[in-house]
Amino acid sequence: MDGNYYMIHDYLIFFGVFAIFVLLTVSIYLFSQNSRIKQRNIRLSETNKIIEQKLNEVQLEHIGTKLNPHLFKNILNSVQSHAYQTYMSLDKLANVLDYILYESNAKFVSPKEELNFALSLIEINKIKINPLFDFRIKSRINKSDSVYEEKVFAPLITVDLIENAFKHTDFLAQDSFISIHMELEEGIFTMKVSNKASLKNVLEKENSGFGSQSLDQRLKMIYSSHYQLEKSSKNGIFTAELKINLGEFYDKMRYSR
Repeated sequence: MDGNYYMIHDYLIFFGVFAIFVLLTVSIYLFSQNSRIKQRNIRLSETNKIIEQKLNEVQLEHIGTKLNPHLFKNILNSVQSHAYQTYMSLDKLANVLDYILYESNAKFVSPKEELNFALSLIEINKIKINPLFDFRIKSRINKSDSVYEEKVFAPLITVDLIENAFKHTDFLAQDSFISIHMELEEGIFTMKVSNKASLKNVLEKENSGFGSQSLDQRLKMIYSSHYQLEKSSKNGIFTAELKINLGEFYDKMRYSR
């Protein structure tokens, strides 16, 4: 009886040890497979990020090649239609062309450079409106702001709002106007553009393709969560307000290098 008891006891110990061995082997195998899958997912995620970044860069380059001819056409139309102001217009146009040729290919320019460009572009567009037209421009730029001369501004980002205001304004309406306000304070750039647009122009504006879409795409790709672009239309008055937190974006750029 004692011999059988010890034999059963030995068998149980053997199967117990064997079961533990099998469980350990399976656990090690599963852990190894899980680690491999995690590593593969990390590599795939990194590859996807690189592909997405390359795609964004290609899309931005594609937008840039379409944007410049579009801008040239509108500027030249303005200059040609007002020959008596050609000298002043060509001077402003020279500034705009210098900026487009030598600065706009850069990934970023300073707010100082972009704002100078925006003011020249506004002056060029002003020559096609009546001197008595209700045109309001106000800028409040803090030149001592920490980002004023830092390379944080996507070049030509102000073009669409300016061009659309002049393109879609109903210049024949008695209460027509264009209002442009630009501000740089505490690292936040704000640009608010309002104009009186005819119903036809409002519809065309809402359905217009390239300009508005390209601005939305560029802002999303470049500034991600650091910008707000709000557009509204009420009683024929179209308003677009862009805010970019350049200070936060600059900090993100510095810490990600």
